[in-house]
Amino acid sequence: MSKGKLAKFADMERYENVFQYPYSVVENVPFGMKGHWREQYFHNSNPIVLELGCGRGEYTVGLARLYPDVNFIGVDIKGARMWSGATQALEEELKNVAFLRTNIEIIDRFFGPDEVQEIWLTFSDPQMKNARKRLTGTTFMERYRHFLVDGGLVHLKTDSNFLFTYTTYMVEHNHLPLLFRTEDLYHTEGIDEDTRRILSIQTYYESQWIERGLNIKYMKFRLPHNGELTESEMEIPIDDYRSYHRNNRSSIETRK
Repeated sequence: MSKGKLAKFADMERYENVFQYPYSVVENVPFGMKGHWREQYFHNSNPIVLELGCGRGEYTVGLARLYPDVNFIGVDIKGARMWSGATQALEEELKNVAFLRTNIEIIDRFFGPDEVQEIWLTFSDPQMKNARKRLTGTTFMERYRHFLVDGGLVHLKTDSNFLFTYTTYMVEHNHLPLLFRTEDLYHTEGIDEDTRRILSIQTYYESQWIERGLNIKYMKFRLPHNGELTESEMEIPIDDYRSYHRNNRSSIETRK
């Protein structure tokens, strides 16, 4: 019998690779590791990569297996889901993995300047009604600048036509260096073997979307520190399907 939520939360309280700072406690409990993740937790000088909205942690754990000389931190507010990845990392004794349970809106409270080298956004909620809540929106890009190195990488992997199109316009409008972009990841030729190996890691929901015949989209771009970021004026069609836990919405605003 699988564990219930209460049992999972009890596990998470004692897991050494999990740090829990939701809105309800973050104001009263200072986070002393900000700017010191390498020294105080990982005990190395290796690069740090974040997965924001990590869900069950499949990508965080999968990347950690592939790159033992890189530190990976999965971030999400859903503790019952995160339990799966945290448990797996402990069972496999992956020392380059940590999980942070918090609201991504306050992500810059947990990392110091230039502490992070890359960000992964895997199947984020497209937030079609509110650009300020979109993880590839300029509001969040400004937050990432607080802790991402100058020109650090941002990866987006998504099933959402809306989010992918929006992000494409955001990158173009703000002249961010685009390194790679494909609207059909698993049927694109010319991807080098190392990149294909990384991108072949599949989350639970990704496998469901592939079974439904949806194309998986991917892009990566650099986020320089300099330059004002502004929203594009382009109109974006909403997703014309019901994704898992997402409604087909209308009357969408793409601006701030």
